[in-house]
Amino acid sequence: MPKAKKSSRRKKFDYSQDRKKLKKQFLKKQNPRIGNLQIRNAWNNKKSTTRNLQEMGLAFDPNRALPIKKQRILSDEMETDASVSIVMKPYVLKQLEEEASRPEKDSKTLSSDLMEYVQHMIREHNEDFKAMARDEKNYYQDTPKQIKRKVNEYKRCHPEHYAAFMKSLANK
Repeated sequence: MPKAKKSSRRKKFDYSQDRKKLKKQFLKKQNPRIGNLQIRNAWNNKKSTTRNLQEMGLAFDPNRALPIKKQRILSDEMETDASVSIVMKPYVLKQLEEEASRPEKDSKTLSSDLMEYVQHMIREHNEDFKAMARDEKNYYQDTPKQIKRKVNEYKRCHPEHYAAFMKSLANK
């Protein structure tokens, strides 16, 4: 049986390949960028992913960390716990818990155009969303439900601004 042609051909250097770029791609796959600052600082590149996470008190495989216990017919048998790992870097776990316990800041804001639009609609029609939908300033032809959603969004994102606006309307 004849040999394949490529197997007998001698190897030539490929000048079209960028070796530096290939090395960067290889290293990027070998050591992926860790997004979390605490884990990144405690990471040891000489150890495996499983070992690093185990030392921090984290689980690489959640199925092994918290195995599903099968129901047994006889409950008299002794239950054996999964192997308990010693946490070498507990400060990482504490920092992660502290970060998770902080309240999330609501950073959503509305555009000034939308705020003016909602204020105009409330000023002209109060809480009558059907009349708002028929208003000539309703350029985008929002339905009453869409306008109601925008008003509620304004109330949620800027509660003190909304309260001041309603107070100024009551004074007039």
